[in-house]
Amino acid sequence: MTDLITRDMTMGSIIEKYPIAAEIMQSYGLHCFGCHVNVFETLEQGAMGHGMPEEQIDEMLAELNKAAGSEGERHEKAEEAGEKSNMPPIKLTDAAAEKLKQMLEGDKKDHGIRIQVMRGGCAGYTYNMEFAKNSFDDDMVIYDHDIKLVIDGKTFEMLRGVTIEYTETLQGAGFKFNNPNAKSTCGCGKSYS
Repeated sequence: MTDLITRDMTMGSIIEKYPIAAEIMQSYGLHCFGCHVNVFETLEQGAMGHGMPEEQIDEMLAELNKAAGSEGERHEKAEEAGEKSNMPPIKLTDAAAEKLKQMLEGDKKDHGIRIQVMRGGCAGYTYNMEFAKNSFDDDMVIYDHDIKLVIDGKTFEMLRGVTIEYTETLQGAGFKFNNPNAKSTCGCGKSYS
């Protein structure tokens, strides 16, 4: 069987294709996938840059490929069976919906909110929200609290089941994502792995 993950793949492309790899890389002390160079640095470069010996790189690669193969088989079986996740699409709390409605007033009243996952942040992935006048063919469009939510089709499954909150404290205010798919999150609630 051909390896799905190789030494010469960039860390960013590995995580994008096999999100489960982030947890394995972290267990080996490799956190570069959350760094801005993850789109340029290969797995081998990152591992060697952290002083990882050849045997340990081979061990990590074997574990990564085993996990990637299992993840691929699981997705194939689910597709063959026509299964759908039981998790609901994205939900807004009342406070988040109220704040978004305020933000959509005036010249943004015909817009929606685009929600997506992007590489970066202190934990590997970060959430992004922006105004969306239009949607694209691969986008998922749902409505919650009469707010149009445009979800990037490439990252929809990573967002399925997320609840978006809006909190105001003495330290600041902002949207927080509670993601049941996340293995770990940072304290700010805006980044996860």
